[in-house]
Amino acid sequence: MKPRILVVEDEDALATLLQYNLEKEGYQVTLAGDGEEALMLTGEAIPDLVLVDWMLPKVSGIEVCRRLRGRHETSNLPIIMLTARGEETDRIRGLDTGADDYIVKPFSMTELFARIRAVLRRIRPGLAEDLNTVGDIEIDRVAHRVSRAGRDIRLGPTEFRLLDYLMQHPGRVFSREQLLDAVWGSDVYVEARTVDVHVGRLRKALNNGHETDPIRTVRSAGYSFDVSGR
Repeated sequence: MKPRILVVEDEDALATLLQYNLEKEGYQVTLAGDGEEALMLTGEAIPDLVLVDWMLPKVSGIEVCRRLRGRHETSNLPIIMLTARGEETDRIRGLDTGADDYIVKPFSMTELFARIRAVLRRIRPGLAEDLNTVGDIEIDRVAHRVSRAGRDIRLGPTEFRLLDYLMQHPGRVFSREQLLDAVWGSDVYVEARTVDVHVGRLRKALNNGHETDPIRTVRSAGYSFDVSGR
């Protein structure tokens, strides 16, 4: 099950950007546009982590954090505060209110992902696995290593991202366009047939001419990761 993140952000453009990138990273995302909505949503279904902006309409991010900490069912809910307020006194106030981490805007998505993994690893370690194993293939996102049946496999950065994405959704068929968007990004122009080239390289590295091919080609549809070798 993918970790569920509630993003509480009143700037529509930033909220959409966060949702897109977090979903691309493999998280389930729910959006709330103000603090009142965030408290309502957490009352209906508790997420695995909350990303909350400090300055929010109706109920501030600080107050959202305080109220979540005051509820028995959300007292240990991981919370990361996002804010443009970078003074030390503000950071201390945010952390003292109950935030587990504090990120000052502007921030990079790479930093955000690392902070999320660190908080989940510390508070809910079962949701922060940096290792993913499907069948006899293991991928280590931190060490950027792949192995199959104990054999180290050398992959380029694109093949690594492609394998990581496919292994997050075993059995699901993705079109070339979907893989381009997920692995290369929607803002990069790459020909759809480029996917075929990188899938070919990935297959060659994984199979070594002997093992069963885990990447299944689905005619007129795309590719899927299938350890059954069908």
